[in-house]
Amino acid sequence: MKRAKIILLILMALLATVGLFVTFKPLMERASRQKQVDEANDSFIQQLEQIQSVKDAEPEATSYAQLREQIEQYNTWLYEGKQIALTNAAACEQPAFILTQYGLQDETFGIIYIPKLEVTLPLYLGANDENMANGAAVLGQTSVPIGGVNTNPVIAGHRGWNGYPYFLNLDELQIGDLVYIDNVWTLMKYEVVDIQVISPDDVDAIKIQEGRDLVTLLTCHPPNTGGRQRLLVFCERVSE
Repeated sequence: MKRAKIILLILMALLATVGLFVTFKPLMERASRQKQVDEANDSFIQQLEQIQSVKDAEPEATSYAQLREQIEQYNTWLYEGKQIALTNAAACEQPAFILTQYGLQDETFGIIYIPKLEVTLPLYLGANDENMANGAAVLGQTSVPIGGVNTNPVIAGHRGWNGYPYFLNLDELQIGDLVYIDNVWTLMKYEVVDIQVISPDDVDAIKIQEGRDLVTLLTCHPPNTGGRQRLLVFCERVSE
């Protein structure tokens, strides 16, 4: 009888431990992801300060100027009819540029900030699994977000994943809400102008729109449905 009681106590202790783990695991995962996101954002801001000092010393002779020029050429190339692989998942995952080849310390392209949602995420090029886990990601075969007429970067984010929200509350945005994108050259301000729900294969909805300077935010819809549809938030650039 005594042995049975000891075994019962051990089982109860194990169940309590498992219960605590199940309860606190999402909180632990969220805290870990928040730490990673904050570190990426802080690292990018520090890098901006370093870049600015280099640009002040040699404004025309830096690899950043070369990167900017090549991004502009790439965005023009897409607009002129080369945006043809949006239905190819591998192409959407592929980054348009490898940033470390241009002197950046890692592959963080910038930061996206959505004040209404209190969302601040590092921004990466190429919507592959790693980049999507680390923050928000620009789909390959869409414009690189440096601004400019005839551009439309499509920025994807999880609708919540591993306890972290990412773009979970994107459906709370309304016409007129603001979105900011910071890169190594400028801070850009956008305003929500349209919201749509589309099927995953409706690639025409996310293509460049002639004469417009856009950013399109993309996430799965509804939440927890395995990506049955896509929620799009179209944002147009406004004066700083």
